[in-house]
Amino acid sequence: MSISAPKMTIKRHLPLPLLILLWAAVVAVGAAAAVWTYQLGRNNLPGLHGDAGEQIEELSEQVKKLTAENERLQSASNASQNELKIAQTAQATLATQVKNLEAEINRQKEDLAFFDSLLPTNLGAPGITIQRFKAEQASPNQLRYRVLVMQGGGGTQQFAGNLQLSVNMVQGGKGVTINFPESNSSDQARYRLAFKYYQRVEGLLTIPEGAIVKSVAVRVLDRGQVRAQQSVDL
Repeated sequence: MSISAPKMTIKRHLPLPLLILLWAAVVAVGAAAAVWTYQLGRNNLPGLHGDAGEQIEELSEQVKKLTAENERLQSASNASQNELKIAQTAQATLATQVKNLEAEINRQKEDLAFFDSLLPTNLGAPGITIQRFKAEQASPNQLRYRVLVMQGGGGTQQFAGNLQLSVNMVQGGKGVTINFPESNSSDQARYRLAFKYYQRVEGLLTIPEGAIVKSVAVRVLDRGQVRAQQSVDL
């Protein structure tokens, strides 16, 4: 009788030091490959060569220049806006001056016509006359008026009287007349007349809001008696 020897499978294991050495070699190869890939990328991408520091400095300088140029343009834009505002203000001031100059020219024309009427050949009949009277809407609730009152005939007596203005208007669908100055007004002195040859009176009349002015009349009163009167339609 024969006895067969049992079969045995033998697994070979690497020694631990050799296994550690093998893993270290794998890691080293991986690291070398990563470094090689990084270097390859640096060599192939523009701007990442060995002089990258110099290029970064150049880019920084360009950024600084662009920033300075932007600030300069912004400053120039602000200056242009300021100059535009100054020009607009100057234009508005000039328009106001032109308007005032036109008003002064018209006043001088009136004065010239008035003084022409004072010549010996144009003294006219003795008495009080309204030489000039103008009324116009200055604002929605204000009227501007100008009156030139004259004593003709080479009068030598001082005239003392009062001026009265009547504004005829439509208010709330009804006709209304307001007299200036009113009986209880505190500005009676504005309407007093005292002159030997002539006197100019001008001012503003305040009317109710929303009223529609139709006409304005002016009277020269002497102790309550009407010496001269005139009216204008608006």
